[in-house]
Amino acid sequence: MPGLRIALAQINTCVGDIAGNAALVMDRCRAAHRLGANLVIFPEMTTTGYPIEDLALRESFQRAAERSVESIAAALADEGLADLVVILGTLGVSRGGKPFNQAVVIRDGAVEARYNKHHLPNYGVFDERRIFAAGEDRCVVDVRGHRVGVVICEDIWQDGGPVSQMDDADIHLLAVLNGSPFEEGKGHVRTELAQRRAREVRAPVAYVNLWGGQDDLVFDGHSFIVGADGRALASAPGFTDALVVWEVPDDFDTPAPSTIAERTTDTEQVYWACVTGLRDYVLKNGFGSVVLGLSGGIDSALTAAIAADALGGGNVVGVSMPSPYSSEHSRDDAADLAKRIGADYRVEPIASLVDAFQAQLALEGVAEENLQARLRGVILMALSNREGHLVIAPGNKSELATGYATIYDAGSIGGFAPLKDVDKSRVWDLARWRNAYARSRGEVEPIPESSITKPPSAELRPGQTDQDSLPPYELLDEVLDAYVEHAEGREELLARGFDAAVVDKVLSLVDRAEWKRRQYPPGPKVTALAFGRDRRLPITSRWRENG
Repeated sequence: MPGLRIALAQINTCVGDIAGNAALVMDRCRAAHRLGANLVIFPEMTTTGYPIEDLALRESFQRAAERSVESIAAALADEGLADLVVILGTLGVSRGGKPFNQAVVIRDGAVEARYNKHHLPNYGVFDERRIFAAGEDRCVVDVRGHRVGVVICEDIWQDGGPVSQMDDADIHLLAVLNGSPFEEGKGHVRTELAQRRAREVRAPVAYVNLWGGQDDLVFDGHSFIVGADGRALASAPGFTDALVVWEVPDDFDTPAPSTIAERTTDTEQVYWACVTGLRDYVLKNGFGSVVLGLSGGIDSALTAAIAADALGGGNVVGVSMPSPYSSEHSRDDAADLAKRIGADYRVEPIASLVDAFQAQLALEGVAEENLQARLRGVILMALSNREGHLVIAPGNKSELATGYATIYDAGSIGGFAPLKDVDKSRVWDLARWRNAYARSRGEVEPIPESSITKPPSAELRPGQTDQDSLPPYELLDEVLDAYVEHAEGREELLARGFDAAVVDKVLSLVDRAEWKRRQYPPGPKVTALAFGRDRRLPITSRWRENG
């Protein structure tokens, strides 16, 4: 039997860019062919990008996806690659009903087989039952004498179904096309699942995942191959293009491993997920630069560092907007940060603007504090309008959960929020990791140490700190994790040993802030439960956990 060399094409597609996605397919097919591959496997919904949401229901979009598949098949034949077998995800045309989430097998200039995804996820960030019809038939194709089974993403997560249908098919390889979003700690779960399925079908599993940002989702790649015995045979790094090439053994025994990507920590993966989410949101939406307020604090410092890694420091505009309450060290830290990352740094004092509003409104207390914060948001939006930058918000998940942010201010206004799903404790972890990463590479640490170590403060009144209004962040984040991430109620939190006063305060803050969260910019999902797609509660509600 002739040998079979496969290639997993880990690519970054863009929703709706059907021509651009087809160009990526052709480029990777050429590269795979040069490396001697006989079979190249692409991720889920390659032709259209993923997720496409209600675009799937537009017949014009369905037709465009089908034309793309046909043009790819023809182009492969025209370029002398007709014998290269290509499996890729696409949108199947509806036949009087919903369309399909589909995989096609292309060979000899035509579509040889089609497979429609069986299990349509309808939990968390997924809403596929609403837009897709479920498939029923299995798909097994012969490639150079090797029987290759084809399934799509959720099909391997559910016991039974198409994977169990492979039991009597005597397959030599299971190809799994994926659009699996990133969340911290998910990688090992995928691997363990693939190992279990490989043992069930008694064949290697080739798991190819897309990568890149799409609105508030980030796809991390991390494609891999495991043997029939569960051993890792090959893998790709995350958050980058990759072409993983591997030989299927002639005797179907598990061979020695091929290229295995270096394992990275959860903290590092979360950081690059935030970078990827921001970069792709900015570039895929036609922007080339961002603007944000630089306060000298940890949130804006980390956000600016992420932006510099995503777009280059020269495409980051950092604006210091001091008030009479802004400390000298905060201004110095903001300037120092901008210098370290090579940002365009500007200073726009707000005192004269506050005076103009106060001359008419004569606000006091919290209303006066909020005025200062909102005027900073006005300045950023004005610079965005004038110069074409995307405003990004540096607010974190802990603030968003408790409503500890002035709506429409510099911390919550704009088009994207890179730290939206990162709690405050994690913000410090990421900042320390980024500085350590710079040191390991002999580079300048991007974040000033004083921004990491000083007590966080909005500096809207003399001597203000966050802990004037909130429990210590380490304690706050523990309570938020239990209440938000795990949906534990007051009774469960008290049983854990949390102080009743702290529990009542935190739950009250979270419950009252839903209206603010609805108006917050999108940001990359990096945890199992993010505000927005994952957690959906009514704004108007009289239910309170603390009575």
